Amino acid sequence: MKYGAKDIIEASLEPWENSYPDRDYEIDISYPEFTCLCPRSGYPDFATIRLVYVPDKYVVELKSLKLYLNAYRDKAISHEEVTNLIFDDLKKILNPRKMQITGDFNVRGNVKTVIKVAL
Repeated sequence: MKYGAKDIIEASLEPWENSYPDRDYEIDISYPEFTCLCPRSGYPDFATIRLVYVPDKYVVELKSLKLYLNAYRDKAISHEEVTNLIFDDLKKILNPRKMQITGDFNVRGNVKTVIKVAL
């Protein structure tokens, strides 16, 4: 097994202490190479996942986020489910003051889908 595949299998989201917990500031992270599989056809779905949040006590460590998102590439999961699951997982470890996850999925079959989940 190659080291990258091993890293993805062992991936988990990692919270880091927020250096400025007394200040409201926005973090905007874009992940333009997200992939998962359509649960109906098995064809790949491609998307940009965007995370915008105002942290409280924790911020997400970026490499752990990258590996966590890479773990979806072989999962058969709907656009709605994956966007909501990412939101739930990040909310659980970060407990942010405010957060929005956007799953902006590429056109497939002449259909464009954008899923937004917000706190």
